[in-house]
Amino acid sequence: MGPFDIFDTIDRQRRAGRPFCVATVVRTADVTSAKAGAKAVVTETGEILGHLGGACVKRAVLSAGQEAIGSGETRLIRVKPSEKVVSLTDADGTQVFKSGCPSGGTVDVLIEPYELPPLLVIFGDTPISRALAAHAALAGYRLALPEGAVGPPEAARFAGTDISALPLDPRDFIVVASQGTQDLACLRAALESPAARVSMIASRRKADALTAKLAAAGIGADRIAGLKSPAGLDIRALDPQEIALSVLAEIVLWRNTDRTTKGDAHENHA
Repeated sequence: MGPFDIFDTIDRQRRAGRPFCVATVVRTADVTSAKAGAKAVVTETGEILGHLGGACVKRAVLSAGQEAIGSGETRLIRVKPSEKVVSLTDADGTQVFKSGCPSGGTVDVLIEPYELPPLLVIFGDTPISRALAAHAALAGYRLALPEGAVGPPEAARFAGTDISALPLDPRDFIVVASQGTQDLACLRAALESPAARVSMIASRRKADALTAKLAAAGIGADRIAGLKSPAGLDIRALDPQEIALSVLAEIVLWRNTDRTTKGDAHENHA
């Protein structure tokens, strides 16, 4: 095993496609095993990769790191001896964690969540799907495409309609652009996934016919009701490039709306 490199670790976490945060010791006072400049990665599964100091600091960083991954907000925390803690928020607004470690030092840690770009899964290998993949790559989205479909080389691939291995979560997006090739199977896979936003390149009549079959097969009414078809904003799009642009514009709108809603909810909770 080679020497530990925090920046290689950060790069591997980015490539893994899961959220994480970076914890950096920015200040220490009195005696402490933590050193200013020390960094570690906190994963969404509760693992700390790197050295930040003793167990008290690690517990605080793990707790704050998990909260930061959930909220997406950078924060500064302070770990200080229990006997010196008057309030769980210091006068400068820093969140305080009590430490029972015998060293008796104080440690300030900056917690920076790394939020991966949303994953956009595109079913189909059609002129519209290709244009959408190209537009989305330029906009910085992570992509997942069917094996053999034309698209950016860095896109993840899946076989047929099986997207179970993709790291999907509710903030990701799926567009069914199969346009006549395995439409029902593609739509079923999309609606059974964790992605909250699913749209389809199809007429409303075609989408209704397909979802009626899926409802009879047991797909939940709430998932079917969330399907957006025809996909895209109404910009009077005509050719595949324009249609793809309208679909991506709708995805950007959804993404920014969700961000605003999440931010408002966090402020209200605070």
